[in-house]
Amino acid sequence: MQKIRNGDKVVVLAGKDKGRNGEVLSVQPKDDTAVVRGVNMIVRHQRQTQSQEGGLIRKEAPIHLSNLAVADPKDGKPTRVGFRVEKDGTKVRVAKRSGEVING
Repeated sequence: MQKIRNGDKVVVLAGKDKGRNGEVLSVQPKDDTAVVRGVNMIVRHQRQTQSQEGGLIRKEAPIHLSNLAVADPKDGKPTRVGFRVEKDGTKVRVAKRSGEVING
């Protein structure tokens, strides 16, 4: 079970976007990276093709998982993630900061 998943609200802990919040668009577990909406933006030069316009394209670059922390559902501050088995046998992710269950 992963600690950071698609759709999670995360806080950036280090780098040029430190302190920014965003939603995880995709996670690459093999590379230990994630793409977060609006964070770690880069500019790519795109050559014009028949189907695509040329010019400068701004897009999100992957950021290492060690520089991300899940935002606590209660107050939005960074928290570590733990796991708990509920009474019905399901395993859920829990915010260590507040004890709140993280949806997903």
